[in-house]
Amino acid sequence: MKTIAIGSKTFVTGFQLAGIEGINVEDHNDLMKNVNSFIDDGDVGLILVSDDVALNAKDELTEIKAKRSIPIIFEVPAPGSKIERTEYRDMLKQILGV
Repeated sequence: MKTIAIGSKTFVTGFQLAGIEGINVEDHNDLMKNVNSFIDDGDVGLILVSDDVALNAKDELTEIKAKRSIPIIFEVPAPGSKIERTEYRDMLKQILGV
């Protein structure tokens, strides 16, 4: 299974230097279009998304995570972004509809 990095140019370039395929996106619409294209691809097991691009797509990404176990979608801090605490309890509540 492949790993794909989706995000800003700096973010993607770092992963490409490590041998991971990457797609440069600028906004929420580009991000979701690319994520949706890889969801049904049986060859992609992990999608790494830069947190700066995923900021406006958190609800949509959580919804996808709730419905599918593969590919795993993981938000990674982009270069220069502030470290943000992830509230897994809130994410779980949203997924379970509680």
